[in-house]
Amino acid sequence: MPVVVDIDVMMARRKMSVGELAERIGITPTNLAVLKNGRAKAVRFTTLDALCEALDCQPGDLLRWEAAGPAAGIDAGTDAG
Repeated sequence: MPVVVDIDVMMARRKMSVGELAERIGITPTNLAVLKNGRAKAVRFTTLDALCEALDCQPGDLLRWEAAGPAAGIDAGTDAG
């Protein structure tokens, strides 16, 4: 997945546990873990706003885009043989 979630990085910088952050933003620790581990399919802007407020950061500190590896750029319709 080209969008990388860095919530755990900001949590470490702020010395904040999953339980503490979950309580501050009003979601369950399980749902925060889903976001933190990059398994979420979407994130609400209200949740992103709460994360930024609780962690005193910008959205770009929590989410970043990385280009897919070289294999992802191969055209499936091209015959190499």
